[in-house]
Amino acid sequence: MIKTVGVLGAGQMGNGIAHVFAQFGYDVVLYDIASQQLEKAVATIRQNLERQAKKGAIPESLVAETMKRIRTTQNLTDLSGVQFAVEAVTEHEPLKLEIFRKLDEVVQPDAILASNTSSIPITKIASVTKRPEKVIGMHFMNPVPIMKLVEVIRGHATSEETFQTTAALVAKLEKEMAVSQDYPGFIVNRVLIPMINEAVFALYEGIATAEDIDKGMKLGTNQPMGPLTLADFIGLDTVLAIANVLYDGFKDPKYRPCPLLVKMVNAGYLGRKSGRGFYSY
Repeated sequence: MIKTVGVLGAGQMGNGIAHVFAQFGYDVVLYDIASQQLEKAVATIRQNLERQAKKGAIPESLVAETMKRIRTTQNLTDLSGVQFAVEAVTEHEPLKLEIFRKLDEVVQPDAILASNTSSIPITKIASVTKRPEKVIGMHFMNPVPIMKLVEVIRGHATSEETFQTTAALVAKLEKEMAVSQDYPGFIVNRVLIPMINEAVFALYEGIATAEDIDKGMKLGTNQPMGPLTLADFIGLDTVLAIANVLYDGFKDPKYRPCPLLVKMVNAGYLGRKSGRGFYSY
């Protein structure tokens, strides 16, 4: 029975994952190398819980209870007692592999290690540990407290027991699970990133303005936001990283990133987080 959960990385995804686990009664150890990031994460979680309470989505009393279950640390060894760990650091393969190597040494041999990666193969991540059967992909959607989907990805060696434990956790968090095979991009990004990339090509080739591309997709296909607005929300560097994973993984030219996307990332126009992407913020 899982009671304690470690979350590695206190950015946008990590704080959301810590939030939902703590909200549903799990004791959470939230790890990040930067104290500033941890402080920001705690403030964001409190703010989001208060917003949920104000809307009547959760009882007022749950705000303080949830916050009490979250402990922050800059020391990886503080995760030694967790039964389940979710890695949510930057979508950068060498960094993820390094984290899993270290995590494998720190946590109990029977603990499950999950990655929130949106595109890096779980089989590859598992291969740097001594417990590949206990490594799984658990890809939450952003913003985590609101989005219902969790993509669960079995690596080549992931055991049935690990899968069942993870599936039970998804249900406990009142989320829906979509199960994917371990191929680049899994389900969501395999479909989503080429759509965003094609929207960038439409802009690059002068087919329409960014506003009209987004309006067309929003009103024409009933999406809550247009693909270029969504790219700015995700971060253009992340979109490019996933596009490159698809391109490298399949060696198929249909996945090649649009030159405009590459140029914008090189210029530091990363979307909302940098104040400028396809739109200004």
